[in-house]
Amino acid sequence: MSRARVRTPRESGSAERFGVFAESLLTGVWIAVACLGVVTCPAAFAAGARHLRRRTAHQGGGWRQFAADFRSALRGGWAVGVAGWAAVWVAWLDVRAVRAGLPGGPLVGAVGLLALLGLAVAGLRAAAVWAPGERWRALLADAGRRTVRDPAGSFLLVGGAVLTCTSALLVAPLAVPVLGAVAAAAVAVEERHRRHRRHR
Repeated sequence: MSRARVRTPRESGSAERFGVFAESLLTGVWIAVACLGVVTCPAAFAAGARHLRRRTAHQGGGWRQFAADFRSALRGGWAVGVAGWAAVWVAWLDVRAVRAGLPGGPLVGAVGLLALLGLAVAGLRAAAVWAPGERWRALLADAGRRTVRDPAGSFLLVGGAVLTCTSALLVAPLAVPVLGAVAAAAVAVEERHRRHRRHR
């Protein structure tokens, strides 16, 4: 009679990492659906990040829990979404100013794009630590400080955003699951920052 093969710690770790990766791709689909309301993007990423935190902590949860978190995050998150799209509009005006050849246009455009990147990173970092009952204003203020004080983590999130945009340009359907990878990167960056502070 054959005996079941016992997996080694290395194999178990590989299976766990693959499981998290697969879960992040599925979460990307959920985030994309929740983002269809346009101003719902922050709430969608917050719900996705919380789902991935539960997954890495080996807790239960699925689509229904994601939907419940999304509704909870949307209570204050819709205003963050409106502000975010307003910032995108201002950045677009800066780009138009650069193309029009206005004096000081290139400098204004560069500053505008850098500010937009900083806001996007702060938004992702805030969403990565969101929990029911948290106030978005406080989360964003703390995330803004972490964005500046942890440039390495912020750079990783910028890279994730660039990867998402590149994927959308090359293979449009790939941009949907990659949203989950961006949420997972934000969760990982925040966990890395938390551990770093603990061991200081």
